[in-house]
Amino acid sequence: MNILVTGANGQLGNEMRVVSKGSSDRYIFTDVEELDITNRDAVANFVKENDIKVIVNCAGYTNVEKAEDEEKLAEIINAQAVEYLALACRENQATLIHISTDYVFGGNEGNTPRKENEPVNPTGAYGRTKLHGEQAIEKVGCKHIIIRTAWLYSEFGNNFVKTMRRLTAERDNLKVVFDQVGTPTYALDLAEIIKRFIEEIKTPNSSLPTSNCIYNFSNEGVISWYDFAKEICELSGNKCDIQPCHSDEFPSKVKRPSYSVLDKTKIKNSLNITIPHWKESLKKCISKL
Repeated sequence: MNILVTGANGQLGNEMRVVSKGSSDRYIFTDVEELDITNRDAVANFVKENDIKVIVNCAGYTNVEKAEDEEKLAEIINAQAVEYLALACRENQATLIHISTDYVFGGNEGNTPRKENEPVNPTGAYGRTKLHGEQAIEKVGCKHIIIRTAWLYSEFGNNFVKTMRRLTAERDNLKVVFDQVGTPTYALDLAEIIKRFIEEIKTPNSSLPTSNCIYNFSNEGVISWYDFAKEICELSGNKCDIQPCHSDEFPSKVKRPSYSVLDKTKIKNSLNITIPHWKESLKKCISKL
């Protein structure tokens, strides 16, 4: 089976390269240089000519701060391009696996883990444009799986783990917010889940719903960014004194979710899996770094 992975040079795209090694399927990895997903004709032609049966869309405009100033660009990448991928899937009887975000729940109150069917309430341009991408897929009506995730990190690209490793090595002290709570996601763990879904798509008469579904995925556990930074510092062997602080000490253009824990009951039951705790996955990532 031919599988297209877009945004292949990002964190998740690179981890998809890792998990695809040795696969009997043909994985085609593209980034903007090989395929501009904001070009409808280019997407349609590429999918048809390569007989693509699954698209894993790892591409996205993910700079939360800059999105407030570049919402039109974020909309093109996070929503319009997603519509083009969905249209190509519909025309070629392919399945779209699309990565979305906890930010679609950004304005929701309370401290109960977010379920897939909870009402959405994005608070900023990033969350709005990602939600528009989800809605575009639903409107087109192609076979699809949407996976909402949060706090993504890996040994590839720029992310919180790599930034904290650098800062705690360079500085004697550091402040990190403790009033934003969620769960980190190791991109390699998410890539393994995507590979599981692909196997189900390939399985005739699979009992798992693999089309027109939304799933949540992150690692297990609940922490603040402060707790996360402390663990990164310790596992990295750094001696920085990290102190907790409030979010308002770091003014931002966008209101970030204060409680962003995803309920993963649905994906655990559907795939019959045990999800690693965030500490376990963080250790694996840092050992590779």
